[in-house]
Amino acid sequence: MKTTTQTSSDQRFSLVMLFSVTLFLSASLMFVVQPMFGKLLLPLLGGAPAVWNTCMVFYQMILFLGYCYAHFLADKQTYNRQVLVHLCLLFISLLALPLALPEGGEPPTASNPTLWLIWTLFIAIGLPFFVVSTTAPLLQKWFANIGHKNSEDPYFLYAASNAGSMLSLLSYPFIIEPNIGLADQQSIWSIVYGGLLLLIGGCAFFLWRYHRSGERAAPEVETEALSPQIQLHWLALAFVPSSLLLGLTNFISTDIASAPLLWIVPLTLYLLTFIVVFSKWSDKVHPWMVKLQPAILLPFIAFSFINPAALSYGVDLSLHLLAFFLAVMVCHGELAKHRPHTQHLTRFYLIMSFAGMLGGMFNTFVAPFVFNAVYEYPIMIIAALLLRPGLLSIHWLKQAALPLSLLIIGLVVYGLIDNPAPYLDSIGVALILLAGLNYAFRKQPITLALTTAAILFFTQGLHSMLSNTLYQERSFFGVFSVRESILSNEDNRPEKYHELFHGTTKHGAQRLSAKHSRTPLTYYSKPGPMGQLFKVFDQQNEQWQIGSVGLGAGALACYAKPQQHWYFYEIDPLVIKIAENTDYFSYLRKCNYQAEMIVGDARLQLLKAEDEKFDLLILDAFSSDSVPTHLLTREAIQLYIAKLKANGMLAFHITNRHLELKKVLSDHVSHLKLGALIQEFKPRKEIPLVVATDWVVIAKSADVLEPLQQSRLGKWQKLPLYFDMKPWTDDFTNILGIWK
Repeated sequence: MKTTTQTSSDQRFSLVMLFSVTLFLSASLMFVVQPMFGKLLLPLLGGAPAVWNTCMVFYQMILFLGYCYAHFLADKQTYNRQVLVHLCLLFISLLALPLALPEGGEPPTASNPTLWLIWTLFIAIGLPFFVVSTTAPLLQKWFANIGHKNSEDPYFLYAASNAGSMLSLLSYPFIIEPNIGLADQQSIWSIVYGGLLLLIGGCAFFLWRYHRSGERAAPEVETEALSPQIQLHWLALAFVPSSLLLGLTNFISTDIASAPLLWIVPLTLYLLTFIVVFSKWSDKVHPWMVKLQPAILLPFIAFSFINPAALSYGVDLSLHLLAFFLAVMVCHGELAKHRPHTQHLTRFYLIMSFAGMLGGMFNTFVAPFVFNAVYEYPIMIIAALLLRPGLLSIHWLKQAALPLSLLIIGLVVYGLIDNPAPYLDSIGVALILLAGLNYAFRKQPITLALTTAAILFFTQGLHSMLSNTLYQERSFFGVFSVRESILSNEDNRPEKYHELFHGTTKHGAQRLSAKHSRTPLTYYSKPGPMGQLFKVFDQQNEQWQIGSVGLGAGALACYAKPQQHWYFYEIDPLVIKIAENTDYFSYLRKCNYQAEMIVGDARLQLLKAEDEKFDLLILDAFSSDSVPTHLLTREAIQLYIAKLKANGMLAFHITNRHLELKKVLSDHVSHLKLGALIQEFKPRKEIPLVVATDWVVIAKSADVLEPLQQSRLGKWQKLPLYFDMKPWTDDFTNILGIWK
C-alpha cells in the first residue's frame, strides 16, 4: 500500500515538474529571442530605441494569436485531436529553423519603418515564436484535465512561466551577450527549441494516455457565464500595465537618461509582478500594494513631475520605477484576484494577451502620431489609479466633482497669469499640497485619479511655458525639440540662442546674432578638436570630399569651403527638416546650402558609395546614450577605411556619459594597424557654448596625422592600448564591457 502511495506521489511530482520545466523553458526561449532579434535588427535602423518597442508590439501580437489558437483548441476540440493538431504544428515549425533574418531586406528611408520591421520579424521568427506563445495557456489547460490534485487551480504554473521569462531577460545582457556571438546564439536557440518540442510532446503524451485509458477528470463545475463587465475589467487591468511598461521605457530614454540596457529594468519589474500575484503569497501581498500606492504618490508627483530638478537622475529614476511597480502590482493583483474557474482559463489568458497587444499598439501606432512627447505615460499613471479596488461599486459623478472644480479653478488662474515665473514657487507649493491631499482619497479611485490628472495637466503646462520650447516633434527615432535660451555674451549683454535636443541629449546650438550665426558651437567649436583639424589642414582641403554621419543642427557645415563637396548621412528625416528650417537654425543656408542629404542608416548608404571617395569622413552618431553599435564594429571600420582616399581621415565623436567608446576604437586600430590620435578636450577658459568633447581621428597611416599632432593647437595624443577588450564585430558587441 505504501509503495503504491509512494509511486502515485512520485508520479504527481513528476507531472508538476514536467509541466513546470516545459513552461519555464518556453518562456525562457521567448525572452531570449526578443533581445537577440532586436540586436539583429538594430543595425538596420540606426540603433533607435523605438526598435525595441516595435519588437515588443510584434511579440504581443503573436502572443495574442497563440492564445487564440490555444483557446480554440482547448475549448472546441477533443483531447486526442488537441494532441494531434498541436504535434503537427510543432513539426511544421521545425521548417523555420535555424533562425535568421531574411536576405536582402532593407528598411524604407523616407517613411516610418514600423510596418517593415513587423513584417521582417514575422518572416524570420513568426512560426517558432507562435509555438512558444501557445505553451502557457495550452499546457495549463492540459494540466487542469489530467486528474492531478492541483488541477483545480493550475495558475501557479503561470508563475513558473514568468520566472523563466525574467531569468532569461536578465541573463541576456549579463551572461549571454558578453560571452556568445549572435550566430552561436541563433544556433543554440534552435537546438534548445528542439528540446522544448520534445518536452511539449511529453506533456501531450500524458494528456493522451490519461484520456485513452478511459479515466476522466471530475466533470468541470458549471459556473456562471462570464459577464461583459467582468471581461472588460480584465481587459482594462491588463491593458494599462502593458501601455505603462512601454510608456515608462520611452519616458526614461526621453526625459531622464537614455542609459544602455535601462529598458530591462521596467520589463523585469513587470514580469516580477506576475510571479508574485500568481503565487501563494498573493493574498497577503496585494493589500499592502494597494496601501502603498497612494502613499508613494505624493513624493512621486512632487519630485518626478512638479520639481524633477531637485533630485539626481538616479533618485528620480528610482521613484519612477517604484511608482510603476506599485501601479502594475495593484492592476495585476486585481487581475489575479478575479481570475476565473479553470473552465474559463484559456478565455482569461486570451483577454489578457489581447489587452497586452492593444496596450503595445496604442503606444507604437497611436501615441507617436497623436502626441508630440511621451504623454501616454502620465495618462496611464492616471488610468492605473482608476483601476484600484472599488471602481465597480462607486458613484462616478460624486467622486468627479472635486477634481472638476480644481480643473476649472486652475484654468481660470492660468488664464489670469501672463507670466508664471514670478509665481513659480507659489504654484509649485499649491500643486504639492494638492498631491498631499490626494492621500485622503485613497479609497475613492475616481477622485484620486482625476485629482492626479489635474495636477499633472497643470504641471506639464507650467513646464512647457517655462522651457521656451519653440518646436517639438516626435518620430520613430525619438522626441526632438528646439529651445530658445539666453546667454551673456562677450560684452556682458544678453543674447538669444537656439538649442536642438534629442530627448535629454543636446545635438547642437546656434547663436542668433549676425556676428556669431556662422560660428560652430558645442561639440564642433573652433577651439575644439574639429576646429583644430580644419585649421591644420586649411591649406590642403580646398577640394576635399567630406562625409558626415549625423546632421544635428548643421553646425559642421560652417567649416565648408566653396569647392568642397559635403554629404550628410542622416537616418531621421525629421532632423533634416529641423536643420533646414531657418526659423530654428540657419547653419545650412548660410554656410553650405548645396550639401547633399542622404537619408537612411549610414552604414547601409555608405555601401553604395564608391571606394576611395572621401578625404574626411566624420562619424557623429555616438553622443546619445543609445549608441548604434553596428557603426563601431570591425566590419564597419573596414568599410569606412575602404571609402577613404590614401591620405583620408576618419573623425569619431565619442563624447558619452556612460560608455568608454575609445576602448572599442583602440582595439580596431591596433588590429587593423591604423594610425590614431585622441583628444579629450576641455576649454581652457569659459567661452559661451564651447563644451568639453572627445574626438578620435584615424587614418591608414600615422604619417597622415602627424601635422595634427605637431600643431600644438590641442592635446592630441596616441590612442591608448587596452588588453581587456574582446573585439566588437557584427556578430559580437558588449555594452557592459565599456561601461564607465
